[in-house]
Amino acid sequence: MDAALRKRLYWHSRRGMWELDLLLIPFLEQCYDTLDEADQAAYRSLIDEEDQDLFAWLMRREWPEEPVRRRIVQLIVEHAENPDSAAYRPV
Repeated sequence: MDAALRKRLYWHSRRGMWELDLLLIPFLEQCYDTLDEADQAAYRSLIDEEDQDLFAWLMRREWPEEPVRRRIVQLIVEHAENPDSAAYRPV
């Protein structure tokens, strides 16, 4: 991935809401490059959503109706719940 795209994704993943930052930034840094093209596109689309929608989905209060969006949300949630990813979380 080129540096300009990486920087744009990083800044769009920083939401100013701590709970979202703790989920999105580690996922971007640790998983994005290994996603297939469709999942990468789904992530890029996801981070354009409103914070309140992202919060509801990533806190599992609701699930997105669109299957592609639901899949990327599920990948992010699973990554956050994986004990191996805990070492990367800021305290």
